Amino acid sequence: MSTERLSSLMDRELTLEFARVTESAAIACGRWWGRGDKNAADGAAVGAMRSMFDTVNIDGTVVIGEGEMDEAPMLYIGEKVGRGNNVQVDVAVDPLEGTNLVAKGLTGAISVLAVAPRHCLLHAPDMYMEKIAAGPAAVGKISLDAPVAENVRAVAKSLNKSVEDVTVVVLDRERHEHIIEELRRIGARIKLITDGDVSPAVATCIPGSGVDMMIGIGGAPEGVLAAAALRCTGGEFQGRLWPVNEQQKERAHKLGVTDLKKILTLDDLVKGEDVIFAATGVTDGDFLKGVRYYGNHVTTHTVVMRGVSGTIRFLEARHRIDKKSQYV
Repeated sequence: MSTERLSSLMDRELTLEFARVTESAAIACGRWWGRGDKNAADGAAVGAMRSMFDTVNIDGTVVIGEGEMDEAPMLYIGEKVGRGNNVQVDVAVDPLEGTNLVAKGLTGAISVLAVAPRHCLLHAPDMYMEKIAAGPAAVGKISLDAPVAENVRAVAKSLNKSVEDVTVVVLDRERHEHIIEELRRIGARIKLITDGDVSPAVATCIPGSGVDMMIGIGGAPEGVLAAAALRCTGGEFQGRLWPVNEQQKERAHKLGVTDLKKILTLDDLVKGEDVIFAATGVTDGDFLKGVRYYGNHVTTHTVVMRGVSGTIRFLEARHRIDKKSQYV
C-alpha cells in the first residue's frame, strides 16, 4: 500500500475510531477514582481498550503496551490488534497513564494511544528516559545537554515571557532535586506532579494549558507517546535513554541505540508525520476534563491529533450507557 493511500485511510476512516478506543478505556477505569486500587483501575482500562480495538479496521501490532507477553494478558508487546486488513500499523498504548492518580482521587490521569505505519514508532524498552518538551515556539532552541536555566530562558524568550512567568512541570522525585533547586533559583514557576508525564508534555503545545515546559526523567515508553503528540503539534521533544543496570543497557543496544549519550529527537522516536495521537481525560487535567457519570449517560473529553495535517480536534461526547453494553 502506498504512503498516500495509508495517509488517506488514517485520516478519513480511523481517526475518530481511535478516539472511541481511548474513550472506552477512560469510562471503564474512571469508576475506580479514589477507591485505592490502582491495579483494578488499570485492569478495567486495559480490558475496555483491548475490546474496543477489535472493532477498528487495522492490522495493528502493539509495540508499546502493558509489558512482554508473559507479563500481561492483553495489550502486550507484539500482540495483534484490530479487525485485520492491509493497513499495517504500529500501536503504542497506555490504557491508564496515572494509575496512582486514579487510585488516590487525583488529577491528571489519561487514557492514551498513538498509531503510525509499521516500523515508524521506536520500540522503547521499559526503562527510564531523560526528557524535555516545549511548544512550537521553542523548536531548535532547547537541548537536553543545556543547563536547566538556559533552557528555561530560551523558552521564555520564545514565548515573549519573563522567566518568572514560565511554568515548568517536573515529576516530584528525589532524582529531580537538582532540577527543582535550579528552577527555584532562577524564579520560574514550578508545577510538581506525582505521576504521569505524557499529559504535561502534550500540554506544552496546547494554548491556554498553563504549561510551558516539561523536564525530567520518566518512562521511555511514555516518552514515545508524548513524542507522537508533539510530532502532530509541531512542538519540541528530546529524549535520552537512562538505563540503570547492565541488562537495560543491553536492551538499549538491541534497539540500535549504541550511544547511550545520544539525544533522541522526534525523527528518532516517530519516523515521518503519518501518525495519529488520541487521549481521553480520566480525571481533570491541564487540557482535558475527566469522565463524568450521570446515571444513564457518561461524558468524555478527548483530543485527537494527526501529524500529516496538523489538525487537533477536541471531542466532547455524551455516551448512553443503556445503549452500549461495553460501558456497563
